[in-house]
Amino acid sequence: MAVFSKSPVPRFSVEVYQNEYLPEGGREVNAIVTVTSTGGGTTGGVPLRQASPPPSGSDRGPAAGVVIMVDCSGSMDYPPKKLRNARDATAAAIDTLRDGVAFAVVAGTHKALEVYPGGGRLAVADPATRARAKDALRALTAGGGTAIGTWLRLADRLLSSTDLAIRHGILLTDGRNEHESPDELRAALDACAGRFTCDARGVGTDWEVKEVTGIASALLGTADIVADPSGLAADFTRMMENAMGKEVADVALRLWTPVGVEIKFVKQVAPTVEDLTGRRTAAGPRAGDYPTGSWGDESRDYHICVQVPEAGIGQEMLAARASLIVPAADGGAPEVLSHGLVRAVWTDDMAASTSINPQVAHYTGQAELAQVIQQGLEARKSGDFDGATAKLGRAVQLAARSGNEDTAKLLSKVVDVVDAATGTVRLKAKVADADEMTLETRSTKTVRVKK
Repeated sequence: MAVFSKSPVPRFSVEVYQNEYLPEGGREVNAIVTVTSTGGGTTGGVPLRQASPPPSGSDRGPAAGVVIMVDCSGSMDYPPKKLRNARDATAAAIDTLRDGVAFAVVAGTHKALEVYPGGGRLAVADPATRARAKDALRALTAGGGTAIGTWLRLADRLLSSTDLAIRHGILLTDGRNEHESPDELRAALDACAGRFTCDARGVGTDWEVKEVTGIASALLGTADIVADPSGLAADFTRMMENAMGKEVADVALRLWTPVGVEIKFVKQVAPTVEDLTGRRTAAGPRAGDYPTGSWGDESRDYHICVQVPEAGIGQEMLAARASLIVPAADGGAPEVLSHGLVRAVWTDDMAASTSINPQVAHYTGQAELAQVIQQGLEARKSGDFDGATAKLGRAVQLAARSGNEDTAKLLSKVVDVVDAATGTVRLKAKVADADEMTLETRSTKTVRVKK
């Protein structure tokens, strides 16, 4: 893997927060692993790490690629301004592309159509190609159905047409995926997972939250609602700026555990809750890799829970080693960017063994917050109003306790809060679709521990 020295290489650090002390017979070890990348996002959007050396005769080939997928189904014409806003948003995203970044625009209906540049290839951003791409957007018209898996497969083919280190998609939809089965969409996501990341947005209120969040989850991107189409341009610009800041791709969290240690779960818990447990791929004896996608200047938190063998008072052991790795371009041993250790120590000091680490306690609550919001909204939809009140009341209590003010505000549009501290609420008789969908879409967003 070539590393270009014109800018500093991003540096990764790993910090482990835990209470390593267990009582006699204790077996469960919890730790929050904070991963921070610094020094990235400083190269004008041109990633430092490339999968291969740049072509001869040039300083540097395109190291990043982005495909923008725009819903052009018939519903995008109702109201007509929706498609106009989508065109404007796509143009704004194109303007945000840095020179040298490879890109394409795809129109999505019940099929996928290359809008620009065409020919199964990517264009390289410069003033001329950005202008031609924006001109091509004028041809976007609404008509046909929605088959999102087809759009994703085309994006994958385009991003695979040249050698790129950073591969990213931006997907916009306004409706349900009605022209392919859930199994077809799942197959497309499985085929694309690990090949590129993708941010997904739903515009208006006629789309399915679980479809959009499921796409972002599978492809390690972000999901959100843009209830008012007039907000698309600002949102697309932010997404593209974020994509341009990515410096290192295909980073994995590798967990090595000693004989007898069982991994119970691995979750990203900040900036959003994402269960990575089922995404493990074997990486040698007693080691497994969990995908984390692409990184720029940012910090994320992961909750690791392992079960260790029983041991006597005074004994201690390494429960797990967490490392950040990137694959080697030549197929050799991956590069270890940083690592941290999770320990277990058995003690008869009850105060030490019963203390809960503040970070662990905080993120346990944040994960529960996301869960009870989703359960409460499902109960409300099914007519179980008592169950919805209980779950959403618990959500209000957890949001207040953790200082998650954004989620608290979203909850207040669905329930009337009587007492946040005790979680006493009343369901609102009428709730706008946009408010309910916003709460559901953003339910997994977390806040970090207050210092």
